[in-house]
Amino acid sequence: MRVVIAEDLALLRDGLTRLLEAYEFEVVAAVDDAEKLLKAVRTHGPDIAVVDVRMPPTFTDEGLRAAIAARAERPGLPVLVLSQYVEQLYARELLSSGDGAVGYLLKDRVADVTTFVEAVRNVAAGGTVLDPEVVATLMARAQPDSPIARLTAREREVLELMAQGRSNTAIAAALFVTEKAISKHTSNIFMKLDLPPDDDDNRRVLAVVAYLQG
Repeated sequence: MRVVIAEDLALLRDGLTRLLEAYEFEVVAAVDDAEKLLKAVRTHGPDIAVVDVRMPPTFTDEGLRAAIAARAERPGLPVLVLSQYVEQLYARELLSSGDGAVGYLLKDRVADVTTFVEAVRNVAAGGTVLDPEVVATLMARAQPDSPIARLTAREREVLELMAQGRSNTAIAAALFVTEKAISKHTSNIFMKLDLPPDDDDNRRVLAVVAYLQG
């Protein structure tokens, strides 16, 4: 799997490169600003880009903007964004297309190697991964009149784990219930969020988008 890394801190950039290479990823470019990220994506056509939100020159959201621009040029490009803090707006903008293949993790999560590597693979495979702290923050901010308010406590738990990129099997294991029960909860979530079956849409991604907007 071919990876482009965009991170302005040399130490972290090198650490990410060594970590991913140790797990048999091929890092085809490791750059330190947003402009170089776009160039690397155009040149190498990677399977995924791992991008820091804040990059030179203003260290606000250049990395995020470059990631969104890269996905506009190459629709469906898997992007995993790393952030120092929980920023609801950043997560929402990243997921706004509803296409999936995106992730938003706090940088502290990189220290949990297994979780980070699993997130990279999940996003590269077309999944959607949100950091547990991001999920908890968004859940706490859900408005009483939002579609999310229609969900039961158990359905909210299922959606929270879904937002972290977990499969039905993994959710069932985490909640100590059967996979059949999770399938039922998932169907209820889609119904309550007004997400009818559609071959052209990824309802799991759309459910997470609805969750972000709630």
